[in-house]
Amino acid sequence: MTANTTNRSDADSTVHTFRIEIPRAQLDDLHTRLDLTRWPDELPDAGWAYGASLPYVRDLADYWRNGYDWRKHEARLNEIPQFITEIDGAQVHFLHVRSPEPDAMPLIMTHGWPGSIVEFLGLIGPLSDPRAKGGDPADAFHLVIPSIPGFGFSGPTRDGGWNVNRVARAWAELMRRLGYERYAAQGGDMGALITPALGRVAPESVIGIHVNAAAVGFQPLGPVPEDVQAQLTDEERERLAAAGAFSADGTGYRAIQSTRPQTLAYGLTDSPVGQLAWIIEKFKEWSNPSAELPEDAVDRDTLLTNVMLYWLTATAGSAARMYYESSQVTDWFPTTDSGVPTAVANFAGDTAIRRFAEEANTIVRWSEFDRGGHFAALEAPVLLTGDIREFFRSLR
Repeated sequence: MTANTTNRSDADSTVHTFRIEIPRAQLDDLHTRLDLTRWPDELPDAGWAYGASLPYVRDLADYWRNGYDWRKHEARLNEIPQFITEIDGAQVHFLHVRSPEPDAMPLIMTHGWPGSIVEFLGLIGPLSDPRAKGGDPADAFHLVIPSIPGFGFSGPTRDGGWNVNRVARAWAELMRRLGYERYAAQGGDMGALITPALGRVAPESVIGIHVNAAAVGFQPLGPVPEDVQAQLTDEERERLAAAGAFSADGTGYRAIQSTRPQTLAYGLTDSPVGQLAWIIEKFKEWSNPSAELPEDAVDRDTLLTNVMLYWLTATAGSAARMYYESSQVTDWFPTTDSGVPTAVANFAGDTAIRRFAEEANTIVRWSEFDRGGHFAALEAPVLLTGDIREFFRSLR
């Protein structure tokens, strides 16, 4: 990868253009490692019960080695204006797409884990240039789509302390640096933590907050008292039960990333199949519950391009450190309300519950969709785009 970042001092606040140019040798190394994979055993008919399915991962790895064309996707990424700047000692890579509509609203969009900026590629055209897509030009946005410090081309981070709140402060500085005094914010998964935190860091600048795949701050963190449970609707009880089942059986990744990210990093940084399996199992578990395989929800090339941003930048460990760093602070769970108007979009499988979300957020819009899933920007881009447009239309 290259960027015109030569001769920069540590205090350099300049925004530099950025272009992805992965050396051929790095791709050859990937292919060699895939060819030399040492595969584990698997119990007969295990399926996905013990984790990522061996037959599925072998098949996807074979496609990665013999069918997937990184150069095609690298070229597509390079069609989008990309930049890099240093904030608080970290390199921040971001896409910046200015709308052709002069009165467009600035919007910063934040991905999650195990996602990346790849999540938003299908939303860029409809959100930045709705006129070209048959939409209302009054709904246009200037888009800022950063890679979280430690993730992809923003990584690895060089010091500790990069938790949710520090990222939010970096986003406020990024938007200031780009000349945006007032702006909207959207995010899913980890982005659904960072985006409300941005509202708390810069309430005078954030026009509104839109989140999907929301959990922390939008559902109870611990046990719910019996008197509160008695007030819940049947749907809320089902959602609470789903969140409890996930906490009991689906958070192994979080436990290790919150406690021993460095130990995990050795395997994921050395083995492309290890990195692939670690990520792809989450796309299987978190996509629309009706999707039997990850590619039933998100196409294979998109899945692999997302994995490539972790592999090529060797950021499995630094991305995982976000969990560790956020678990080390006492204020990672939001308890104060920024007062910024907030919209929540729940897609299939999401577990946010409005009565709990309202404890620390000014909820003014709540949308429920029976399609999509945790990765809504990839699984249901039309629905997500429409909900973003409708919410911010009322705030322009």
